[in-house]
Amino acid sequence: MADSSPLRAEAGVATPPAAPALSVTGLGKQVALPDGKLTLLQDVSFEIAAGATVAIVGASGSGKSTLLSLLAGLDLPSGGEVLLDGHALSALDEDGRARLRGEKVGFVFQSFQLLPSLTALENVMLPLELRGDAEVESAARRILDDVGLSQRLGHYPRQLSGGEQQRVALARAFVTRPALLFADEPTGNLDTATGQGIIELLFALNAQAGTTLVLVTHDDHLAARCGQTLRLDSGRLVPA
Repeated sequence: MADSSPLRAEAGVATPPAAPALSVTGLGKQVALPDGKLTLLQDVSFEIAAGATVAIVGASGSGKSTLLSLLAGLDLPSGGEVLLDGHALSALDEDGRARLRGEKVGFVFQSFQLLPSLTALENVMLPLELRGDAEVESAARRILDDVGLSQRLGHYPRQLSGGEQQRVALARAFVTRPALLFADEPTGNLDTATGQGIIELLFALNAQAGTTLVLVTHDDHLAARCGQTLRLDSGRLVPA
């Protein structure tokens, strides 16, 4: 009699590989200057697997922040293509890219980018409100508790230390459970000890959420925490 068990029936059936979180092909960026064109990025191609942790490194002016802006659809390339979670950014208008970011992407910036007129709780609630979620306050309270700020919910950014402001920024980035998190020099405005605490928190939250993390950094120790490194030199990818 043939064995009809589910395990036996499924034997030999290959599971299709997961689509990359980001796929970049021939990416280039030029800007016009009075005396000609300045090339910021040239023929950049790579893939980032879902759930990966990736550092983008390079000297100042090498194109790191430009690349991050293009990956997130905040800026448009002069050539090439970015697929974000399978969506071609060039096929979307500005509103479409904004919707995709709202659904898929979180951000952490060097300068925190908190709204000064909103409390910590309100800053974290904001992306959920913009997305139209029903239960926003409870989710914001939970993640602020996760980052150790349950006693600072009603404080405004000016009443928080730099480390506390970056914790609020991390909570805001992760509260939407993004598929991708972009971080641009997340410890750049913090002292070494505070920055190390933020790094530990960033990687703990990322592992808990299973997010794909892409961060720009000049910190070799931070880059070494990532599973993949992309090094830029004068707008080109070079061996890391």
